[in-house]
Amino acid sequence: MHITAEQIWMMVAAALTLMMTPALGLFYGGMTRAKSSLNMIMMSFLSAAIVGAIWALWGYSMIGGEGFLGLFGNPFAHFGLSNLIGSPDLIKVGYSATFAIITVALISGAIADRAKFSSWAVFVPVWVTLVYCPLAYMVWGGGLMSAGGALTQVFGQVIDFAGGTVVEISSGAAAFVLALILGKRHGFGKDPNHRPHNIPFIMLGAALLWFGWFGFNGGAATTAEQAGLIWVNTMLAPAAAMIGWLVTEKVRHGHPTSLGAASGVVAGLVAITPSCANISPAAALGLGLVAGAACAVFVDLKYKFGFDDSLDVVGVHLGAGLIGTLALGFIALPVDGVGGGLFYGGGLQQLIAQTTAVVVTLVVSVGMTAAIGLAINKTLGFRVSHEAETVGVDLSEHAETAYEFGEMSRSHFHSVLHAAAAPAPAKD
Repeated sequence: MHITAEQIWMMVAAALTLMMTPALGLFYGGMTRAKSSLNMIMMSFLSAAIVGAIWALWGYSMIGGEGFLGLFGNPFAHFGLSNLIGSPDLIKVGYSATFAIITVALISGAIADRAKFSSWAVFVPVWVTLVYCPLAYMVWGGGLMSAGGALTQVFGQVIDFAGGTVVEISSGAAAFVLALILGKRHGFGKDPNHRPHNIPFIMLGAALLWFGWFGFNGGAATTAEQAGLIWVNTMLAPAAAMIGWLVTEKVRHGHPTSLGAASGVVAGLVAITPSCANISPAAALGLGLVAGAACAVFVDLKYKFGFDDSLDVVGVHLGAGLIGTLALGFIALPVDGVGGGLFYGGGLQQLIAQTTAVVVTLVVSVGMTAAIGLAINKTLGFRVSHEAETVGVDLSEHAETAYEFGEMSRSHFHSVLHAAAAPAPAKD
């Protein structure tokens, strides 16, 4: 069997999408404190390692094929992938794995500076199995919200081409739950040292994310016409979102910032993810502009409501994911002149379908993440000690530092590490 152009493109797209996870590590690593940057990068890398292994064992099996009540596929259908050797479906295995990897890695930004690495290593496989795989099956694999699914027959066909619900809303909702479970960082909202320590890292990470997102959104394109629309929309929405964010920053705070530019790009990428193949380029510009401006406001809500979403996962990924998914109810293009969003005379049906998908995704992600996070917190503890947080999780969790600011003797290094690892003294 000769390899097709579509298969070659999917392999290239998979490589681009896989690159997004270390790019996210750079993006998050720059946004956190210097003494936590390695830990953030490591959380992304560990996500790739664990999910990659899971995908070969039961992950891929759970997102397709015959399922259980439309909720998830048979975990043992392709266990170990031996029955796919010699099949081009292995290309789909690799491509789909990269989506699961980046999704769980996104969550880590909400718990920066204070999470135990060992507890994160437990959270990743459990969350991917119980949250990501079921949602991917429901939306893309033949489940409740897929074509012909039970919910689709009642509420209408959901549009989510590349993961507005499965990736963005699910990770943003999970990030919110974990931020509540772990609590605020010491000095949250008061300590200026919580500001990003490396803006060039952030800009580089955002640039690589934008580059990789062309594979993320476009890998499943089946025609040249569809691929062209996806490519242009993936260029336009982040560009407009950056403008929207910077203008909002200028109006609200007096200065457009580099962090705002990078965050605006990501907000636009998130917003265009579900709709990249289903809206016009002009609509992509409008969507990006709205998402960028809105998310520039959303990220400040954590101070108003008092939850510590360390690196703005909730404000950007949940916020822009909701905007991009629900916007399809207004701006989705008609298919062969039929249907479409409200602005094309398609009525309320598409908006109802999109709203249903949002509600189901939130219920699954919030409910299951709460159960997983609370169980880990109760048994293993999810948060490092006050001393370890003060020293920095790079040193306390990995015995490393990202930067050498002068000489540190080996004995002093180990004394600091020992102090961070020691249990807190009992209170009277």
